[in-house]
Amino acid sequence: MAGEGEKKPVLEMVQADGADEGCVTFVLHDEDHTLGNSLRYMIMKTVDVDFCGYTITHPSESKINFRIQTRGGIPATEPLRRGLNDLTDVCQHVLNTFQARVNEFKERQEQPME
Repeated sequence: MAGEGEKKPVLEMVQADGADEGCVTFVLHDEDHTLGNSLRYMIMKTVDVDFCGYTITHPSESKINFRIQTRGGIPATEPLRRGLNDLTDVCQHVLNTFQARVNEFKERQEQPME
């Protein structure tokens, strides 16, 4: 456990003794359903993933237990990394599209009406 003044890790990897790399639970601190459900969706689109799910341990705790099981000897960290990158790309696309539409709207508002 982190002492006073120490930052606790944002991500922990929990793996049973003797389990393979394709079956891992990740603990994401300071997160909730917003990231959990979006990330689960992105990871489940990966063909090599057998299972991906998450639980929130208790409503008063802000952490997610995120479970990934893969097939074909692929480490569970790979779909997690790919899912996070894909989710970042989707969010950036949404942000760019939104900003472009806001700018178009502002330009139309500045033009005099005919």
